[in-house]
Amino acid sequence: MTKMSLGSHPFFLGFEQLERLMERTAKSDNNGYPPFNIEQKGPNAYRITLAVAGFAEDDLTITLEDRQLVIRGRQADEDEARVFLHRGIAARQFQRSFVLAEGVEVAGAAMENGLLHVDLSKAEPEKVVQTIRIKSG
Repeated sequence: MTKMSLGSHPFFLGFEQLERLMERTAKSDNNGYPPFNIEQKGPNAYRITLAVAGFAEDDLTITLEDRQLVIRGRQADEDEARVFLHRGIAARQFQRSFVLAEGVEVAGAAMENGLLHVDLSKAEPEKVVQTIRIKSG
């Protein structure tokens, strides 16, 4: 039996990128840490907020890789002289990925009270009607 892919169906010409996007999203392993919110701030504005208590700005990196927003956190090695009787605050490294739609751009990022806010904006799509000429013989 042959696997039928979305990009090989005749009604979906040029949608190979959508199929790759779906595969990449399915493979991303987001284990629930750190917790996050996604909110709509306006008709074309969004905000992703991650709870990153204990992380400094220098411990976090935000990159955009092929329409995929990747947020990584890694704390510097701790002082070995510290002795914990109980350790309940997570200090593990993390990676969170979000796939952005075409036209969505990162507007900025800010830290506030242990929360990392990443603001996104979506450009208004141009409404273009195009007439195609038919050539004769």
